[in-house]
Order: sequence, then structure tokens, then C-alpha cells
Amino acid sequence: MLVQLVVTDPGKISGARELLSEDLAELDRACSRFRPDSEVSQLGRAPAGSSGLVTATVSPLLAEAVSVALRAASVTDGDVDPTVGGALSALGYDRDFAAVPANGPATTVSVQMIPGWRSVHVDLDAHRVTMPAGIQLDLGATVKAWAADRSAASIARKLGCGVLVSLGGDTAVSGQPPEGGWRIRVQDVTGAPDARPEGPTAVIAIRDGGLATSSTAARRWSRGGNVLHHILDPRTGLPAAPVWRTVSVAAASCADANTAATAAIIRGWQAPAWLTVLRLPSRLVETNGTVHAIVGWPPDPS
Repeated sequence: MLVQLVVTDPGKISGARELLSEDLAELDRACSRFRPDSEVSQLGRAPAGSSGLVTATVSPLLAEAVSVALRAASVTDGDVDPTVGGALSALGYDRDFAAVPANGPATTVSVQMIPGWRSVHVDLDAHRVTMPAGIQLDLGATVKAWAADRSAASIARKLGCGVLVSLGGDTAVSGQPPEGGWRIRVQDVTGAPDARPEGPTAVIAIRDGGLATSSTAARRWSRGGNVLHHILDPRTGLPAAPVWRTVSVAAASCADANTAATAAIIRGWQAPAWLTVLRLPSRLVETNGTVHAIVGWPPDPS
């Protein structure tokens, strides 16, 4: 995952880097689906009680991360569902993506029953999670963006400067922005920030909140000739239909932006109308490269 950190006071970059590293290490220990010793992995292996449910006291960090994921599920009518972890593993995404083989033998690709986000409950005051035994929670659809929000706000508060944190393209800003705002390049072909972009691009400026891009092109792999990607439709347990190559959204927080962008991928052709109702500036790129800029998102330069 590409991590970018920018501060408005160059003299504070070292302290900001240390704070961000601590935040990310703590988050990995709590929320990584790919670490057998993480809290969320241990939660998935916990035995059920007499009721058939697992009830576990977890760290405040994991409790809040699960709460953020459940809120995303609620506001998207279940489009962004944290209980798809088992389905992702069954399709081959069962380790850090850098270690997932790009090609592999055929695997069964069929409609799967997802446990459903309503089966998971969190008590933030008691730091307690209750859910059916055996659920693999996948917090990847929300935790990265929420982590960017959390770290940017913390660094700005502690160091007293403007901060931009980008985690794999999910970008949050906090504190006093530079003159003209934070200028961010958005592109639908993944590449290094300093490299010449391939394909359509746009540069926008934000002063607060966050910006996120969800993509069906960045995390793809093949099993027996079936091309798969990591954004699953919870109603089928299968990769969302290939309507949008990328969706970028600006919102009051990076977590909200990423939630909307991911849900838009799953909603397909219904996404522009839905994002318009929410009044979220968005850029949607079809699989053929056609760009749709809505709700005040500036058009790409011709």
C-alpha cells in the first residue's frame, strides 16, 4: 500500500511520520484480516457460546473500526458489508494482495450466502462485539479511509499544522490547508504519484474532509480464466458487475467518501443518480474510459 504524508510545516515531518507509523502499526494489529494474530482474526476463530454467538471484549480501536464498518453498511443499504471476508477468501483473496498470485487454477465462482451486517453488533461503551461464530470480518472497505481521517486529525491536533494523509489513494486532510487548498491528482489507471499518468486524469483541490477512489482495476486476479476483483456485491458474494472502472468521491470525511465510492461500484448504472441525491461531487469512469463528472466535480481537461 502506498502511504503519503504531507505537512504544511516541513520542520514537523519527522514527528508526523512517527505518529503515522504508530497509528498504522496499531491498526494493523487490530484490524488486519491477513494476520493470524490480529484481533479481528482471533475474533473470527472464537468459539460460540450456548446461544451460538461469539461475544468478545475487544480493544477500543477494533470496536470503533467495526462500528465504522456497520455504519457504512447501514447508510448504503448493505452495499458495503463487512461480513464478506469469507467470500473474498474463497475467491483467492486470502492474504495481503501483494502475495496473491495473479493467475491460478480454477476455483468455484458461484453465488454465496453472506452472513450479513445485521448479524454483527458492537457496544462501543463496553468495547464488545457480538456475532455468529466463524464470520470473517473484512474491514478493508472502510478501515483504510477511516485510518486516514483518524491519523490526519491526530497529527494536526498534536503538531499544530496542516496535514494530508493518503493510504492507498484514500486521502484525508486536517488542520490549516496550504494556500489554494490541497491539490490532488485523480486518475483511473493506478500509478506512482510522481510518474507521468496514463489514461484520463483530473486535479482537484480540497480544503477539508477527504477524497477516495474505488477501483475494479487495481486489485484483480485470475482463477481458471475468470477475472476477479476485490469489490464484492454482498447480495451474491461475487465481484460487482463491471460497469465502472473507478469511482472517485469527495466528502466531509475520507471514510464517507470511500463508503460512497465503493457502494457506487456495486450499484452500477444507478450510482450517478444516487450520488446526485447525496450531493457528493464524484467522478465515474466507465470500463471503456468514458468519464462522468457530477455534482460540481470539474470536467477532465480535454
